[in-house]
Amino acid sequence: MKIVDVAESYSTQGGGVRTYMHHKFAAARAAGVDCVVVAPGTEDGEEEMDGGRIVWVKTPRSPFDSRYGLFNDERKVHEVLEREDADVIEGSSPWNGGKYVASYHGRAKKSFVFHTDPVAVWAQTFFGRHLGFDRVDRMCAPMWKKIRTLSDAYDTTVVSGGWLARRLRQFGIERTSVVDFGIDKQRFSPSHRDENLRRELLAKCGVPEHGKLIIAISRLDPEKRVATFIDGFAKASRHRPMGLVIFGRGALQKYYAHKANKTPGVHLHGYVSERDFVSRALASSDAFLHGSAAETYGLVVAEAVCSGVPVIVPDRGGAAALAGPDYSARYRSGDSNDCSEAILRLLARDRSQLARGCEAATQDIGTMDGHFYRLFELYGQMSGRTDFAAPDRKVARVLPLRAAS
Repeated sequence: MKIVDVAESYSTQGGGVRTYMHHKFAAARAAGVDCVVVAPGTEDGEEEMDGGRIVWVKTPRSPFDSRYGLFNDERKVHEVLEREDADVIEGSSPWNGGKYVASYHGRAKKSFVFHTDPVAVWAQTFFGRHLGFDRVDRMCAPMWKKIRTLSDAYDTTVVSGGWLARRLRQFGIERTSVVDFGIDKQRFSPSHRDENLRRELLAKCGVPEHGKLIIAISRLDPEKRVATFIDGFAKASRHRPMGLVIFGRGALQKYYAHKANKTPGVHLHGYVSERDFVSRALASSDAFLHGSAAETYGLVVAEAVCSGVPVIVPDRGGAAALAGPDYSARYRSGDSNDCSEAILRLLARDRSQLARGCEAATQDIGTMDGHFYRLFELYGQMSGRTDFAAPDRKVARVLPLRAAS
């Protein structure tokens, strides 16, 4: 079986999408699936990967973040699709990449992978706090109509959870397939706790060893609402010693670096490519703090829970869907005062009970391998192809393929 993913949000310097795609290549290799990613690049070309290929299509850079490109030539994308002759083509963007897959007429089945909720990312980020999130959804009816029309051009729309299928159904998007996401559970585990690293990170925050260490991992972009949780942390830290270490980079990096420097107890660590270092830092913390209400899944939230770390998250989106009451505190999206109160509520709870809550929740979080095997299973059903390997269930945590409910 051959899958071609037109991935407009892929970048060699990206975050979650890059991580997702590299896991996909590894899973495809293990399953005997031919995987090709079509991505916007600075030049046309091809790159061999361990488990597949990337076909780069020359595009202009995004005006918001030069690490990313924007497809602008339908003919060139169609030429790649014609040449690759896939069994299944994925459109992983609601923008031009998704539109170009929708307009392509070939033998392949088509899957619209709903990685990005543009209404949540843009309209609700800027207006939801003041106008109300539901009202913004209603005001964005023309955008939802465009997304619905795009979805109708595909054979299915893949979503990461039942909550997201229900959200899309509100706007007439009915043909969804729930394929639960997952994480690398070997990398993210309480066993990676490192007391020396914990002391080092607290010292970078100017906080004594007995203080609480809070970790945030986020792109420094508007929809991630980093300012909300920095302000929330600043208010909470007046009541007890705590430090906040933020990992990440993005379009607003200079602004957040300035804000972090002005906020006692905050250390902006920047982007770290060593995932093992990040996993050790996460497992060594007392809490994970998140700002985005626009996640379609929330990989970093799942990684925190599987690391045995309780989470403080907004009350909307994929982050909220992952946060059960036994190991989390929620706050009103975009509300720094409520965020501050949530931080204090969580830190006042018994740490061992929170850890047990995380351990129980981990059983319901799948692996990335399990996600991709279920995705391949769905595509095999769609295309009639069965020539790929079944997962090793001793290795992969495989959640059942299910219809939206």
